[in-house]
Amino acid sequence: MANPLTSHRPVLAITLKLSALVLFTVMSAMIKALSADFPPGEMVFFRSLFAIPVILVYLIARGQLRQGLIVKKPMGHFWRGVLGTSAMGLTFTGLGLLPLPEVTAIGYATPIFTLILAAMMLGETIRLVRIGAVALGLLGVIVMLWPRLGTGASLDQAATIGALCVLGATVARAFVQIHIRQLVQVDHAAAIVFYFSLTATLLSALTAFFGWTMPTPEQAAILILTGLIGGVAQILVTSSYRFGQASMLAPYDYASMLFAIIIGYVWFDELPTLVMLAGALLVIAGNVVVIWRERQLGLDNVKTRPLNPKA
Repeated sequence: MANPLTSHRPVLAITLKLSALVLFTVMSAMIKALSADFPPGEMVFFRSLFAIPVILVYLIARGQLRQGLIVKKPMGHFWRGVLGTSAMGLTFTGLGLLPLPEVTAIGYATPIFTLILAAMMLGETIRLVRIGAVALGLLGVIVMLWPRLGTGASLDQAATIGALCVLGATVARAFVQIHIRQLVQVDHAAAIVFYFSLTATLLSALTAFFGWTMPTPEQAAILILTGLIGGVAQILVTSSYRFGQASMLAPYDYASMLFAIIIGYVWFDELPTLVMLAGALLVIAGNVVVIWRERQLGLDNVKTRPLNPKA
């Protein structure tokens, strides 16, 4: 008899995924609200440290604590942690300098950069369909970033620095995806999640030497909540893939744009520009082409498997 915990339950899977996206967006808004008062490294520390108890409770409940603590490639986890921590720090910096919807939109370019890096680093072959998807996605990135990095832009402008940080975070996350593809071949997914949070906590703690700010009780509560919310959101994402295929759930990632627009407007009085929306649509279109191609090829998980060389 099939295990009900791993059965195909699309409604539950979609509900879990959307709930996770809402929580991640709320967490990003909380980080943005605190960005004027705290350095990114300190916020990464709280976000990572207080996600660990949530992850440990989840691993114990799932009976995966042992798999989450034992690894075969410790240096692989270290470098995954370095890249992931860098991506988080750059994103948190960008959140303080750019509107929430814009940070969300630029982040959609991660799968496009992952395709490029997979071809360069793993020797995976991408053919016409995916080449077209990459070109479309990169065009969208250029359109989104042109007002920030195009003619007249200067590194003296906060928005320009923010755009560069978020773009750098997107590329770093693409490198993370490449590392995860290699790590899942030898280590349990629970170990990847746990050791990333642990590494991010330790690395971000080192930034205290460059100056941290003592939070008020209210600010400390918000910082702690970012970790708890992030941990819960990560568990919801993981759980969603137990009840539905990745190819089915991938398009729902773009609901985060709607959540970002709503929260950005209500919380920060931000509205996306038409140029940003046009670029985001091009990036999303490129990603949708990739998702469609993966489904055509019958691949279940584009994040943790090598791409089909015949695509």
